[in-house]
Amino acid sequence: MSLISQALAAGGTIGVPQPTGMKITDIGVLISRVISVAFIVAGILTFAFLVMGGIEWLTSGGDKTKTETARNRITAAVVGLAIVAASWALMKLIAYFFGVDVFEGNINIPKPY
Repeated sequence: MSLISQALAAGGTIGVPQPTGMKITDIGVLISRVISVAFIVAGILTFAFLVMGGIEWLTSGGDKTKTETARNRITAAVVGLAIVAASWALMKLIAYFFGVDVFEGNINIPKPY
């Protein structure tokens, strides 16, 4: 008698208990929270790069290469902020037209039959 036939003969369903303290029970909620955290991290990084670029500019002492490096860092931070803002606006636009609000966690992912 093979191991597979023994397992099939046992029948029944095997349940996996949910760990205690588990707040995320749906993949849609997980995706929503990951995206929200990504936006928060992007905002913090933008602020940090703006501050670092400003400090580099102030401490450049008139050196053209240091000033250019600082200007490039500030420009990159502003472009990054614009990309994050545009993606946020696009997600809100998708939520308005299609009713899938990623930030609220109501992402309905089809379950298999």
